Amino acid sequence: MTLESRLDDWSRGWRGPLMAALVALIAGLPGVFAMPPLDRDESRFAQATAQMLETDDLVVIKFQDQPRFKKPVGIHWLQAASVTAFSAPEDRGIWAYRIPSLLGAMLAAAACAWGAAALLGPKTGLLSGAILGATILLSTEAFIAKTDAALCGFTTLAMAAVARIYAAHLAGEKVHRWTKVAFWIGLAMSVLIKGPVGLMVVVLSIAALWLWDRKAPWLKDLGWGWGLILLAGIVLPWATMITVATDGAFWSTAVTGDLAPKLAGGQESHGAPFGAYALFAFLLVFPATLLLPSGLVLGWTGRKEAGVRFALCWLIPTWLVFELLPTKLVHYTLPAVPALAMLMAATLRAPLGRISRGVGAALSVVAGLLFAAVAIYLHVEYGDPSDIPWTAITALLFLAAGVVGAVLLMRKTAAIALVTAGAVGILAHATLVGVLVPRLEPLLLSPRLETALEQADLAPRAGAAGPVAVTGYSEPSMIFLLGTTTQLTDPAGAAKAVAEGRPAVVEGRQEQAFRAALAALGQAARPAGVVEGFDYSDGDKERLTLYRGAPAKPDADDEADADADAEDTPDQVVR
Repeated sequence: MTLESRLDDWSRGWRGPLMAALVALIAGLPGVFAMPPLDRDESRFAQATAQMLETDDLVVIKFQDQPRFKKPVGIHWLQAASVTAFSAPEDRGIWAYRIPSLLGAMLAAAACAWGAAALLGPKTGLLSGAILGATILLSTEAFIAKTDAALCGFTTLAMAAVARIYAAHLAGEKVHRWTKVAFWIGLAMSVLIKGPVGLMVVVLSIAALWLWDRKAPWLKDLGWGWGLILLAGIVLPWATMITVATDGAFWSTAVTGDLAPKLAGGQESHGAPFGAYALFAFLLVFPATLLLPSGLVLGWTGRKEAGVRFALCWLIPTWLVFELLPTKLVHYTLPAVPALAMLMAATLRAPLGRISRGVGAALSVVAGLLFAAVAIYLHVEYGDPSDIPWTAITALLFLAAGVVGAVLLMRKTAAIALVTAGAVGILAHATLVGVLVPRLEPLLLSPRLETALEQADLAPRAGAAGPVAVTGYSEPSMIFLLGTTTQLTDPAGAAKAVAEGRPAVVEGRQEQAFRAALAALGQAARPAGVVEGFDYSDGDKERLTLYRGAPAKPDADDEADADADAEDTPDQVVR
């Protein structure tokens, strides 16, 4: 059976969306279980969700004792449901908080296939969803416990419903009620997850399609009456509760503290010039990079076709908004990538042009080389000799995905090139995030700190006296792993914790001040371990020393032990 006949068979009915979802599942699953909690956004979201479950407060979002008034509650509710079903907040298993992101990526791929099938045909629909699910961007967001994969899933669901309503109108067919329900649920959940972003994508896309066609009679088929009621029923209850609970502070803080800075300038040093997303798009859609030039060409040559027109009206205004924003993060464009996947998949319906094939092949090779170089760089900077085999495998797989896809493309077998590059690219990404990165111990400061505390019998979650006092290191992943009550303090506070019999963690730059404060309290230093590594969030090398709390009833033996410990010979050193 040829590839073409297999694709025809796999794309029939609901098989297409299900196959696309399966691709997204395979691409995203390795990182869900292998990657440690990431700094900083993922651990902030996960910690806030854990606190909701610990306090039974599912309305007000907090990180420790600080309000976290930036994003709506949707992702926290999804994470809370996942943790309740599969784990427990006291387990601090990050994988349970990532399941909504993985499901969001699967929903995005399935919805993309479902919507594209209505306008471009079932086979092209399947390829659209599979391309989206395999992209390095979505498959990475699929294992990060924050808003973006889920937002992409529900936004794509809403846009796929619009595509089917638009296609039904063009064909003179009746719109199924469940298609309308899918639109309003997708739109409502996107709002509940990330405020106006999903709504913006939908409104801009519909407006662009309206302007292009100079009419939009199909809009009446959206089911406005009951649809708006459904949207309000999903969004307004929490919006009302958070307004009452915070006396309106959530909304003012979300706008002035989060949204406005992104619109005014590069928030938190995340600025980039206009065109940055376009420049790096060939990396974001890898391993489907080889079809990117032909997809863009089709956007021009096939613009009169309904499916291509729809994809352009989705892609262009959304992409332009993100390019115009001063603040740029790589995942911001994710809600526009399904439209790009549709264009790339549609190019396979006819032979590709010579120039498009050449440029696509070149970009594929460059992308493969760059990702291989990233794997090698990570090993050189943070690996050890035992990581060499996995580094070589990862680099070779990325290189193979780029080069083999390019060679097959130049032989005019574009569909085979896409499938081959996609399979090898997914395997390369799985090796990177599932094996190589979790082995790079200098980057795993917080997980290694948790392990060191457990090995020294100082972990409060294991029954030791707590909370742990920490000075000089405050990454959210540490809070998530050590527990909500973890005390972020100064050197004097850490010394006080030791005097009270609690463990303390002191970063090297705070060591002198900590020892002075400890001496002022009449206490001797009792080192229990050292963790050394690299904080990738701020670019600093860190040396974290664990200190035991003062014994409850000091005697002669304890004083002798304290004198020996003061010689700075910790129980364990972890580098």
